[in-house]
Amino acid sequence: MRRYKDITVIELFAGVGGFRLGLERASSKYKIIWSNQWEPTTKVQYASGIYIKHWGSKNHSNEDIHKVIDKNFDEIPNHDLLVGGFPCQDYSVAKALGQAKGIKGRKGVLWWSIYEILKRKGPKNRPKYLLLENVNRLLKSPANQRGRDFAVMLASLSKLGYAVEWRIINAADYGMPQKRRRVFILGYKKDTDIYKSIQNSTKKLDSWLLQKSTTTLAFPIEGKLNKSKTFELGNDLIEISRTFSKQNPLNSPFHTAGIMINGKVLTADVTPHFKGRYKTLGDIVKKTKEEDVDKPFFITATEKSKWKNTKGRKSIERKAKNGFKYNYSEGGMVFPDRLDFPSRTIVTGEGGRSPSRFKHVIKTPSGKLRRLIPEELEQLNMFPKNFTKEMDNQEVISDNRRAFLMGNALVVGVVQKFGEALLEQLYTLKEKEKE
Repeated sequence: MRRYKDITVIELFAGVGGFRLGLERASSKYKIIWSNQWEPTTKVQYASGIYIKHWGSKNHSNEDIHKVIDKNFDEIPNHDLLVGGFPCQDYSVAKALGQAKGIKGRKGVLWWSIYEILKRKGPKNRPKYLLLENVNRLLKSPANQRGRDFAVMLASLSKLGYAVEWRIINAADYGMPQKRRRVFILGYKKDTDIYKSIQNSTKKLDSWLLQKSTTTLAFPIEGKLNKSKTFELGNDLIEISRTFSKQNPLNSPFHTAGIMINGKVLTADVTPHFKGRYKTLGDIVKKTKEEDVDKPFFITATEKSKWKNTKGRKSIERKAKNGFKYNYSEGGMVFPDRLDFPSRTIVTGEGGRSPSRFKHVIKTPSGKLRRLIPEELEQLNMFPKNFTKEMDNQEVISDNRRAFLMGNALVVGVVQKFGEALLEQLYTLKEKEKE
């Protein structure tokens, strides 16, 4: 019987707890010992209230993470694994040059709160592993200096003693019911077996990426790297922020997958390999009885033409502030949504009755058109049904807010697979040590 030590976890930018759900489904060995969720734009802390509803308030922080770091850093316990889906923002450190604190002065950017936690924990107490999630455009941001933000992140982690692998994962490519593309980033500290495995493969990083990486174990790929390239990152964060990709600012050097150790980067495009059954939008909505759907979710005959127009192809002449005229074009979208494919990506604007290109509309067996209900959005993200229905104080959450929360959430099944693969990776390396 395989035996693993417990892996203690802290969850940052926790939302309603997608990382926690995924890791706890992967194994009881993952112990979440502290979590933080703070939404600065809303008076009512909906996500945190839902989190507390399911897991209680013990060791959960509903405070701005920057304030926690500045005033109550000892509240953040030492841990083995740090996870979080941090917002995509401007990661430049060059803009901080005029500030006396330099990099430390970047208090408003949430990536730097992760960096600050890792840095202040010190070499001895830094977490062994990182599992982070972000929108896939991170690899190409900002628009005028493609790839700079991700380069800054990689160099930051390298300075702190981490090797890093990443992959853009589309959940639907691996049988999950939603097309949701996100970049997942794993970090391994210098004293871990995984770091040492990568270090021993420095001359064959392509082989490691294809066959040995945790991501490949979780999400298999075809046996070939496409558009493979290697390059070195510098270790001066300010210089990287200023100059990275300046000579070719419209093309990011980062592809859909990659590995970095000691500043050496290998990146390539990879092709998913999956032999299981693909779940569809129809698999989810068929569980809903038509009589259980509230009337506002149905589209009336008079509303149908507005929805059809919104979803249709269009070309509109627009005028810029300087008087320049141009055509704004949008391609047509399938209306109603196909039920024999995974759903399109859920967005934060999914809720509400007004027509939108991005909201889902399905045809019921009786021929009626309707929007998706919150329970279906939850299941498309692989959350339990009614997970976001109410907060810890029994306050019932509106349908629109529930849709917003699911638009911000991740696909729980992706995290579960990463959790299972990390344990498998650790077990395999431990067994090799004994040989």
